[in-house]
Amino acid sequence: MNKIFENAFEALKDINKDGQQILAGGFGLCGIPENCIAALRELGKKNLTFVSNNAGVDDFGLGLLLQSKQIKKMMSSYVGENATFEKQLLAGELEVELIPQGTLAERIRAGGAGIPAFFTPTGVGTEVAKGKEVRNIDGRDYVLEKAITGDIAIVRAAKADKFGNLVFRKTARNFNPLCAMAGKITVVEAEEIVEIGEIDPDDVQLSGAFVQRIFKAQNLEKRIEFRTISQ
Repeated sequence: MNKIFENAFEALKDINKDGQQILAGGFGLCGIPENCIAALRELGKKNLTFVSNNAGVDDFGLGLLLQSKQIKKMMSSYVGENATFEKQLLAGELEVELIPQGTLAERIRAGGAGIPAFFTPTGVGTEVAKGKEVRNIDGRDYVLEKAITGDIAIVRAAKADKFGNLVFRKTARNFNPLCAMAGKITVVEAEEIVEIGEIDPDDVQLSGAFVQRIFKAQNLEKRIEFRTISQ
């Protein structure tokens, strides 16, 4: 099975549809699938639900899809850097589910592992638990959280072989592997693509069994949200 595609547009054009739930890897602006986001904007599908650690910024990351009003709902843990997000939320144009960051990671991980739901103490007694089952276990309350999966997962890796075995770099390892495991179709933009066998098995951080499509990332900005330096 050939998993290699020419670019993001070719990898996504036949699988992206209106109304899909899409998992997007990355942490803040670190390790986000920049090429895939640009291709999704070009494809122009609407009413999308995005599951992501963040909502990007106004002119970068998922902020580009908010600008084009392609996103109907955001499921995120951090959204504080995006004025477009704020305006659409206050105007009632965007549905938002704010999820504690650890809970978001575990819900995606559970989706990839085939676990339908789990109990966690995080959020008990807050708006997070509203409408959810709360169970007392050994004297402590826990809220039931359901797993998250996606029609598509878009992720970025530092290196991939042609089977899809992946290596991530530093902070980019946070949500990218989890999203890759929980997508029905996982599309990977890799900074480097090598032959099968060129990645030492001990260095593989995600098996290619979870990956369906790969292309070489191009023209990455790798933007930083805030650059802080000493005086």
